[in-house]
Amino acid sequence: MGDVLAGIHATWEFESDSVLIRFERGIRAPKLFQALRERRIPHEALESVTLSPGKRGTVVLHAVPRPGADPLMDAAAGQLKESCDPYRLVLPAERETLAEYYADELRGALPPDASEPAERHLVAAPEAPLNFKAYDGRAAFDGRQVTFRWFWTGASSEKWKAGDQTFPVAALSGVEWRSPEVFDGHLRLLRREADGSAPQADRDPASVVFGLGYGPVHESLPFAAAVLAAVRGGGGPAIPHQAVRVAADRRDPADIAERIRHLGDLHRAGLVTDDEFSAKKAELLAEL
Repeated sequence: MGDVLAGIHATWEFESDSVLIRFERGIRAPKLFQALRERRIPHEALESVTLSPGKRGTVVLHAVPRPGADPLMDAAAGQLKESCDPYRLVLPAERETLAEYYADELRGALPPDASEPAERHLVAAPEAPLNFKAYDGRAAFDGRQVTFRWFWTGASSEKWKAGDQTFPVAALSGVEWRSPEVFDGHLRLLRREADGSAPQADRDPASVVFGLGYGPVHESLPFAAAVLAAVRGGGGPAIPHQAVRVAADRRDPADIAERIRHLGDLHRAGLVTDDEFSAKKAELLAEL
């Protein structure tokens, strides 16, 4: 192979051992595609390849990943809309013959155990450091640990009592991502030593909850995939030690500004005294 097939919002480059998917970054492209930019999918990561009619004079070339091969799709757990599926290439109907040729080529390159789940991640996860703004706090991942910094507005009393949270990757067993496009969207970190059933996400210090404009798919799903890959010990190269150290030692100035703004709102509403406001603001500024 070695040829290129250009579709709507993505281009697939067929190589001897993989497919390199480059996503369009135009305004009409799904934001998840823009965030991913490009992905290399080894043939051994694929379960099957299909070609089917699409909408409005199109055909869809679909490379189905094996369970366990891609941390992004594992984290998504079937919740992605078809239009945001990075394994679907939508093409004009006149390219059906060409698409069928490449579909046959890919089928011939599938591994003998393609029908079985992969034993490890075979597709690289989005690289750390990553962060996003949830409804009740800001989540950050530096490659070694996840931190949740609660917002003065939005976070429940249970989370405020628990305080800001830090979770080393070694202490986690997995990640639960529920799409922000559903009512109770959240990202929950599954801890190895957790006992009993977890509380609701809005009360669980190991979770951040989503809302309208908070924790969008293109930010929270790559984040969840990167954490999941780190927990399972695969999916992408390790980030340099220096990069991790800087990320851990320095707080995001935008995060500090956001927290000070929320603190000011509480102060103006009379929920925080002058002394409390001054002390907390000084504490936040000292973290820069």
